[in-house]
Amino acid sequence: MRELDEYMKSYDAANAKNHLVAWIRDWFEKNGNGCTAVVGISGGKDSSVVAALCLEALGKDRVFGVLMPNGQQSDIDMAYKLVDHLSIEYCEVNIFSGCNAIMHSVKEALDGHWSVQSSTNLPARVRMTTLYAVSQTVGGRVANTCNLSEDWVGYATRYGDGAGDFSPLSQLTVAEVKAIGRELGLPEELVNKVPTDGLCGKTDEDNLGFTYDELDLYIRTGKIENQEHKAKIDHLHQKNLFKLKPMPHYEP
Repeated sequence: MRELDEYMKSYDAANAKNHLVAWIRDWFEKNGNGCTAVVGISGGKDSSVVAALCLEALGKDRVFGVLMPNGQQSDIDMAYKLVDHLSIEYCEVNIFSGCNAIMHSVKEALDGHWSVQSSTNLPARVRMTTLYAVSQTVGGRVANTCNLSEDWVGYATRYGDGAGDFSPLSQLTVAEVKAIGRELGLPEELVNKVPTDGLCGKTDEDNLGFTYDELDLYIRTGKIENQEHKAKIDHLHQKNLFKLKPMPHYEP
């Protein structure tokens, strides 16, 4: 998209990267001095950029990757490529049996009832449970890898991939994350990997019904040509704002 390209020419990825590294280093000094950054590794741009930022901020001995396929993962080679590229320690935990056990237990308890939405969200929540189990075992802090574009339209599971202890990318669009990934020297196939949740077999853009280029330009400039897409983005944004707010609580 030409307009987004024009906008991104003014984006200082080097400066943004340096500020992010400094922010991560400062956050750990205050909230986990000596702790390890635990990052769920999918091999996509977000987890790749977060892991690389943590590596620069903390050193490779304080970054731990967790690969979490749900059964067979067709693109897991990209996750291996990232941990090899960064030379960070990692483990692999297949979440399939855990998800399957929970699903069958719930169905049995509810007389065979099980929702499609539960099938969609359960793996993301099991992955976050796994990340926290690893984190508490190795003395870590869990990285949230969501970006602003995803959060804007609610493309994250609450208490799943939407959780974490610190969030480097939550104010950065997809285009900005890619620019920082290139600044970090990540392999282009990781930076430009087609975004997918790794669960349903579809790309993010297939599921959303519009492109990240459209969304990024709209977020940063308010410009969008397709009015149907604008209406959909606005609807999703309003509908999912609750995911970004603290849990409502009673104050006596």
